[in-house]
Amino acid sequence: MLFDPRPKEKRGDIFDREQEIEMIKNSAKEYPITLILGIRRVGKSSLLKVVLNELESGIYIDVRKLHFDSGGWITNESLLKAFENGLNSLSHPIKREVFQYLKRVKGVSIAGLQLNFEPEVSLSEILEALNKRSRVIIAFDEAQYLRFYGRRGGKEFLTLVAYAYDNLPNISFIFTGSEIGLLHDLIGVSDYESPLYGRIYNEITISPFSRELSIEFLRQGFVEAGIKIREEEIEHAAELLGGIPGWLVEFGYNYIKTKSFENAIKGVMRKAEKFLEGELRELEKRSPRYILVLRAISMGFDRWTLIKEFLESRSGKIPNSRLAAILEALQKMSWINAEYRDRGKRYRIIDPVIERVIKERFNL
Repeated sequence: MLFDPRPKEKRGDIFDREQEIEMIKNSAKEYPITLILGIRRVGKSSLLKVVLNELESGIYIDVRKLHFDSGGWITNESLLKAFENGLNSLSHPIKREVFQYLKRVKGVSIAGLQLNFEPEVSLSEILEALNKRSRVIIAFDEAQYLRFYGRRGGKEFLTLVAYAYDNLPNISFIFTGSEIGLLHDLIGVSDYESPLYGRIYNEITISPFSRELSIEFLRQGFVEAGIKIREEEIEHAAELLGGIPGWLVEFGYNYIKTKSFENAIKGVMRKAEKFLEGELRELEKRSPRYILVLRAISMGFDRWTLIKEFLESRSGKIPNSRLAAILEALQKMSWINAEYRDRGKRYRIIDPVIERVIKERFNL
């Protein structure tokens, strides 16, 4: 069902992403490392899960959940537990085969179709055992949070990936990231100090739907649900939601329940508010000025001088270097981007739903 709000796991539930699915599948077979990039709620997790299900050899780890569940700092123990859960989630036929390779690894205990890691288990030895299979894909969703692993900003983990890259040809890694700049910084193939410096990888970007595709997605979703809706309402929703599949799904799901355009849009905004509460708390830990910058841009203060005036009127003087660092960080986290128009650089919030919620609902 197109308007099912849960992440999709079957190709038939995905709308107009055939090319992206095949690109990811081919990349996983041909490259040791694949990056899947795209803004929040564009559908990266769904595409990843479809690919892993079709290839039947993928271990899925949600790093964002791992980060929050472990209290903000990912330990070796919590990573091993997530890896253990990923292995236990494999389909039964694949699980039986994979467990045959793992049963001789020190620290691995297997009872029937349930695997457990003891404290002394080594993740490198697990990868070495998995490498004996024809192909194993290890996927880290929202991988930029791996920068909170260990004491060196995730470099211990990247050293393991580099070892697999150089020595384990049947192991492939997929990393997805909504905070695109931070994921690039983490992987660091152009950074001489990164364990992955100089390694070859493939990059696939998942873009929002065009206006035309957004309209067609909504049409098909309502036909599938047996719901009649006016064409002008579909077109208006497509304009408001910016082609982001997660918000289009939320609108369709709410419209089915309420039969009201206004209530469906309100439902999208409530969902965005809930999402933003946690995200803005994370930003505020860095500095309240991150949030003030987003507030300024949402209100139309989109040039450097206007943003600085807005900040200084609310939080005092700010050096140019500090404002530059904040804007760069927000771009790396894919909150904003910069574009040149009207003979100058302008900043905008990438997601129009998030922009609207920040502007109208949050008293920042």
